[in-house]
Amino acid sequence: QVQLVESGGGLVQAGGSLRLSCAASGRTFSTYAMGWLRQAPGKEREFVASISRSGVITYYADSVRGRFTISRDNVKSTVALQMNSLKPEDTAVYYCAAGRTASAPRTTDGFGSWGQGTQVSVSS
Repeated sequence: QVQLVESGGGLVQAGGSLRLSCAASGRTFSTYAMGWLRQAPGKEREFVASISRSGVITYYADSVRGRFTISRDNVKSTVALQMNSLKPEDTAVYYCAAGRTASAPRTTDGFGSWGQGTQVSVSS
């Protein structure tokens, strides 16, 4: 099973940007579709973005499409989430996650493991 460690969270003003990174170790990184989930206080964990094993196919939640970009580096075993035009409603703990199957998931159920999470806070 792959182990995942997120970094890059923090506090930013609305309209600002942050870049989250995730370092993977364990089994072969390139065999996993990857993604990001988030959980805001008092809310269920939700899907944010995913990327196929090759990096060619990406999916985004409607709420972040056009503002967030997911990418991966199979040589370095990392996946990143570039977040631009951040809004207060983006405030949440963000989790890097590995897919259950080869296809890039579009829901939280499609992920089988995730890291400890990194806090992103956006002030208005």
